[in-house]
Amino acid sequence: MPATTRLWVENRLLQDLPITERIRLVEQCDTVELAFGTVLCEPGHPILHVYFPRTACISLVTTLYGHPPLEMGLIGNEGMLGATLALGINTAPMRAVVQGAGSSLRMNCTQLRIALRDNPMLLCRLNQYLFVLLMQLAQTAACTHFHEIEPRLARWLLMTHDRAHANHFHLTHAFLANMLGVRRSGVTLAAGALQQRRLIRYTRGEITILDRKGLEAASCECYSAINTDAQ
Repeated sequence: MPATTRLWVENRLLQDLPITERIRLVEQCDTVELAFGTVLCEPGHPILHVYFPRTACISLVTTLYGHPPLEMGLIGNEGMLGATLALGINTAPMRAVVQGAGSSLRMNCTQLRIALRDNPMLLCRLNQYLFVLLMQLAQTAACTHFHEIEPRLARWLLMTHDRAHANHFHLTHAFLANMLGVRRSGVTLAAGALQQRRLIRYTRGEITILDRKGLEAASCECYSAINTDAQ
């Protein structure tokens, strides 16, 4: 697909680049469809490709032996997977799993290194995005430790909604439990409470956001804190 026909659907990180730099970068990318549940990288393994999501959503999860994975961050069309290459680090810090199926631009990591060398604005944008990711990771860690499941679930659904480009998305009980680091029974109770308040509809893994404002009110302060950091 010619670059000029793809620019309007790029992710926001790329949209902030000057148009000539954006076109040059997009021309080096492939457009790929990411399927739900696909693992894009593992911690400690070399980064082979970077991803600029367009409609896809990627979870960053940390893993400990004997425990289920715990989600620490989300990447949608506001950012990219593989931003640590801007620091000269070519190994993945966490597992990356496709949470929301959709399209993404994909670039070879060698091409990105060259682009970073030749494009100071791209390096600046990635450094800014790394700061946002760092704040998101810190806020998520505190939220996981101090807050109850229901407001955490509300926050997580809001973050997913921001990146889903729709009021409806597919998430199973098992996936939600893993992402929140809780038992499935805890997710069932929390989702049931949000549904009883008519904030969401949740049936067999299909979630529909019914009341966005109400869900924001039900969330802990971590959602607004993360959004403020991202501005």
